[in-house]
Amino acid sequence: MAWGGAVPEGCREAYYRQSNRCSACRRSVRDKTPIEWTEATWNPVTGCDKVSPGCAHCYAETFAERFRGVPGHPYEQGFDLKLWPDRLEAPLRWRRPRTIFVNSMSDLFHPGIPDDYLQRVFEVMEAAHWHVFQILTKRHERLAELAPDLPWPSNLWMGVSIENRRYVQRADYLRKVPAAVRFISAEPLLGSLETLHLEGIDWLIAGGESGPHHRPVRVDWLRQLRDMCAQSGVAFFFKQWGGRYPKVGGRLLDDKVWSEKPSPDPTRWTVTRPAG
Repeated sequence: MAWGGAVPEGCREAYYRQSNRCSACRRSVRDKTPIEWTEATWNPVTGCDKVSPGCAHCYAETFAERFRGVPGHPYEQGFDLKLWPDRLEAPLRWRRPRTIFVNSMSDLFHPGIPDDYLQRVFEVMEAAHWHVFQILTKRHERLAELAPDLPWPSNLWMGVSIENRRYVQRADYLRKVPAAVRFISAEPLLGSLETLHLEGIDWLIAGGESGPHHRPVRVDWLRQLRDMCAQSGVAFFFKQWGGRYPKVGGRLLDDKVWSEKPSPDPTRWTVTRPAG
């Protein structure tokens, strides 16, 4: 979709009403999403920086930078980090229960996000108890640092991205977090994760990279993860083979669609926001 300078008439209204009139705007607070393992997205922050090889061809950056400099567009600032306080209460207005991917266009544990703002995001997730919230980060150290001061209700799932063996330590930091569901996203999968330990992990999502510069995924890497999950009792979800376009290769791995989902662990979510 091309934009010729100004936002088209009615676009801002379409964005705030989450209508189907503007796909670019709806990406900011979206009631439906093509991401196979979730149902909706909520972006109280947008923008990020690259921290590891999985970020090289970031879909969110590519999308946002298309609109840099477009007056009035939600991504007028491109992929620069931006807080959106007016979006904080959006999940509270969604009365039908949904599974919501938080910050699909950013990283909630980015160092540029103030602690108090992060606390407000978590308080909204705690208050909107009828939804399930999924958070995914590559900033594992900040996650572990702040986790003791954040609420961890039963409807909050926490994950880390691991793209190759150099970053399997992110799982060690995730294990310190008392989330009801701990999950790993191995997407884009850029190498074997044979040194990954799955103790204390509930769910693993794997997939290949998509886009014009995609790096191909190998079937043996995927089979290895699937088999590791089976041996460890971890739910396995194969998202895509990837390719120039996300769905071009389909979702079959050895003639089967793998869409397993995790069961929350009731022994963890008793840890909530500290008193005072």
